[in-house]
Amino acid sequence: MSILDRFFNGDKLALAKIISHIENRGDELSRLLPALYSKSGDAYRIGMTGPPGVGKSTLVDKLAELYVVDSQKVPTHLGIGIIAVDPSSPFTGGALLGDRIRMQNLTKYDDIFIRSMATRGSSGGLAASTSDVAMAMDAFGKDIILIETVGVGQVELDIADSCDTTVVVLVPESGDSVQALKAGLMEIADIFVVNKSDRDGADYFALDINMALDTKRNNSEWNYPVVNTQAINDVGIDELKDAIAGHRKFLTSEENADLYRRQKIKTDLNRILDMELKAYISEYLLTQNNLDNYIDSVLNGENNPYEITKEIIQSLNQDKS
Repeated sequence: MSILDRFFNGDKLALAKIISHIENRGDELSRLLPALYSKSGDAYRIGMTGPPGVGKSTLVDKLAELYVVDSQKVPTHLGIGIIAVDPSSPFTGGALLGDRIRMQNLTKYDDIFIRSMATRGSSGGLAASTSDVAMAMDAFGKDIILIETVGVGQVELDIADSCDTTVVVLVPESGDSVQALKAGLMEIADIFVVNKSDRDGADYFALDINMALDTKRNNSEWNYPVVNTQAINDVGIDELKDAIAGHRKFLTSEENADLYRRQKIKTDLNRILDMELKAYISEYLLTQNNLDNYIDSVLNGENNPYEITKEIIQSLNQDKS
């Protein structure tokens, strides 16, 4: 059996191997990804982002467990995929696996599949291949995919393009909430979480966020809920799960469903095109030899980066013709 056959027969080892293939941008990717895409589209992606140390990993751990436990009560099958984007090791380039260690409690559930990914230099909080890995989990049959970013702060804006619901996690010590809301990180949030809400100042912090959200709420049909949690004590996890369910219902409502689907396809097209163009330019137009020549021409005052970029684009047009 091929790796795709084993994958579609529910072989977790095949899923792990395909994810590794995606991360390493293997030669078979052009064949694998279209096959995965044709079987994906049903999973719901939830992004968990925010500054380091706010408790994102614990929230993901508790939320994933709640989804599985609640599904067993009905009973219904609910597969959960978790993508934990860790910093890259400076020695191996691989993930440091910090989140994988913190989520040991989830290993007892067969329906939960956890994958740690290294950022590998990606500056947006997500590894470059995160969306493709999420698609693989989707095609494998996972119903909910939780994506936790590395926690680098305000530059994690690309999570909004990779997820259906984006949850921004803060703690009472996060600083002035009004200033925080002006930052790009806060602009992408669908749901706000004040974690470690047993600490001093948590209620006032949540109140400040709610007040700052009034203008945003006046210009949207979504109400941008603020949820207080104590993840380590299992407090507020049900409320967070309900808020996510509410946002999903909002996105898939009759008046929003078509726009929601179109936006997802548009995002996929832009992401794939961006990745493929960069790969093509690096392989054929901006080889190391060409790059050195371009750098020399700039150093010698014979050229500049703007004209060089035009030359590369013109080369693309010539290849097209």
